[in-house]
Amino acid sequence: MSSVFSGDETAPFFGFLGAASALIFSCMGAAYGTAKSGVGVASMGVMRPELVMKSIVPVVMAGVLGIYGLIIAVIISTGINPKAKPYYLFDGYAHLSSGLACGLAGLAAGMAIGIVGDAGVRANAQQPKLFVGMILILIFAEALALYGLIVGIILSSRAGQSRAD
Repeated sequence: MSSVFSGDETAPFFGFLGAASALIFSCMGAAYGTAKSGVGVASMGVMRPELVMKSIVPVVMAGVLGIYGLIIAVIISTGINPKAKPYYLFDGYAHLSSGLACGLAGLAAGMAIGIVGDAGVRANAQQPKLFVGMILILIFAEALALYGLIVGIILSSRAGQSRAD
């Protein structure tokens, strides 16, 4: 075994950073979305308590964002095993970009869901015809995180294809 530094010794650091960032940023988005829309549900519940269960939709949609980050984090962490198979910088960067794509998309979606959920449930309490519009906006906000999940899966699948072993 040679003591020449090739740079690939630091590759797992970037892979684990990708797994951590996927989970951390997605959970930050989920937490913000849950908190912000939960405040709206609580405020609306004072005026119209019969609509509380119907208004939980944004809270549930925000909670799903954390699951997206968990999925990518598990995919990435199972792909990091330098003892079994060589793990190059390309692989580490692929996993880092995968985690950032999913995590930051989840953060953005969580912010959108929180803001729309807060305003939407309050408006729905005053005008019930707004419910369908609110749900459509929430679906489009959730789709942002789904795009990040899809790109994250594609990028993490590129890891391991850097060199012919």
